[in-house]
Amino acid sequence: MLFGTLMEEGVTEVVEDSSGNAGASFSAYSAACGVELELFVPASAPPAKLLQAAAHGARVRTIEGPRAASTDAAMAASERSGATYASHQWQPAFNLGTQTFAFELWEQLGQSAPDVVICPVGVGGLLLGVCLGFRALERAGLIERRPRVIGVQSAACSPLALAMASGADDVAPLDPGQSIADGVLVARPPRSREILAAVRDSGGSIVTADDASVWTAHDELRQLGLLVELTSALAVAAIGPLLAAGVLTRDDQVVAAITGHGLKSASRLREHLGAQV
Repeated sequence: MLFGTLMEEGVTEVVEDSSGNAGASFSAYSAACGVELELFVPASAPPAKLLQAAAHGARVRTIEGPRAASTDAAMAASERSGATYASHQWQPAFNLGTQTFAFELWEQLGQSAPDVVICPVGVGGLLLGVCLGFRALERAGLIERRPRVIGVQSAACSPLALAMASGADDVAPLDPGQSIADGVLVARPPRSREILAAVRDSGGSIVTADDASVWTAHDELRQLGLLVELTSALAVAAIGPLLAAGVLTRDDQVVAAITGHGLKSASRLREHLGAQV
């Protein structure tokens, strides 16, 4: 949907910034649509994500510093070159696209909604899309009630969780720390006010998980035959604490969004397992 909008506008060159995952997807769509992409990513991003982007022909620029430094560099490059800054963080079409998560989930669950949906959260595009999608289904009379939507942030960078806990309408400035969940280390999500309002409206919340619990969840998922990206394991890492706190019950139908494949975290996984491959 996003690239369809860009092509309708005659855009042939775009600039994007990403922690890695969105940039890899952008590069694939750019190649398919014949659009040139200059991609700005943190220098600390996993090599597999950068390789995926480069393999599709993106001009990958690694930027030292926190995630926000990549955004600043991308916006500056767009101003210099005149290329369209097409960041998924800001594009309305991107949020329309992420709503399809809710539509497909509704379809796969026999045209019904689960009790709870849990998502990892950085920029918050998926989380917001889930909220908007189920709201649309409710307004269309296709579900009787929306699921509670719960976001999970890394304890190293949790502006939305802190705002949710304090009752604030927006996030406060903070300095992001380091985490194995590198895909969500976003200190200032652009749509933070909208995200907080949508999650509260769903009856949900935003919580955190530390690296130790992420590794535990990752280990459990591997034993089930699922090799997921470390950032994806955030959603599963939150389930145990939410059960213990009474936020979830054993009777709830819970869907956890697993958003990336484990090969993107291959280098960290090799260290964790002590593997020789």
